[in-house]
Order: sequence, then structure tokens, then C-alpha cells
Amino acid sequence: MKTFTKRCNVLIAILLFTGYASIAQKATISDNSKTKDEPAMKTYLIEREIPNAGKLSPEELKGISQTSCSVLKEMGPKIQWIQSYVTGNKIYCIYKAESAELIKEHAKKGGFPANSIIEIASVISPATAE
Repeated sequence: MKTFTKRCNVLIAILLFTGYASIAQKATISDNSKTKDEPAMKTYLIEREIPNAGKLSPEELKGISQTSCSVLKEMGPKIQWIQSYVTGNKIYCIYKAESAELIKEHAKKGGFPANSIIEIASVISPATAE
């Protein structure tokens, strides 16, 4: 039952993120300096288990955000934080990165967990039905 609940939570998170991720995936930046040999950015859903995450104060969330942004700046343009959603005991994040390894490195450098890293294969929304 626990596995089923976890899978449902991940599915719900993915469905919540689809609208924003769809916009992010459609947005492209033309950069003539990139070559065809460079890996493409992929979209990932990261699940971070943080007890009482939903009770973190605005100041604590700001501090976490500042740490994350500082590490991202150090790591360069191959990884981007799109948005995060805070729930009771977890934070679900959407990132764009060239690989899951970059997300693991970001988590290690930032000192926060990345309990689950899932590459988003496709994005659907109500517009998909049309």
C-alpha cells in the first residue's frame, strides 16, 4: 500500500507540474554558440523528503532558495531550477538539466536531499485533448 501511495503522490505531482513544465519545454532560446554535440536539456521531477517542509517559514524557504541559487550559479548553465512545490513532508522540484548526475551534484553541494529524480518523458495537459 505504501508503494501505491508513493506512486500516486508522484503522479499527482507530475500532473500538477504539467502546465508549467509544458510552457518551459516549449520555450527555446536560440544560441548560435551551442554545437550539435552538446547534450540537450531534459526536464526532471525531483522529490525531496524534508520533515515538516510545509511548516517552513518564509525566511527558511528563502534561505533554502538562496542556497540552491548560489550552487546553481557556481555550476553554470547546464542545470536550471524551474519551480518547486512545498507539501507536508516533501518538496517537489522541476529542473532542467543535461543529466540526472548534475541534479545529484547540485543536491550534494547544496546539502539537501534528492530522494527521487525522474526524467519527464512527455507532458500532457487539457490542451492535449484538443
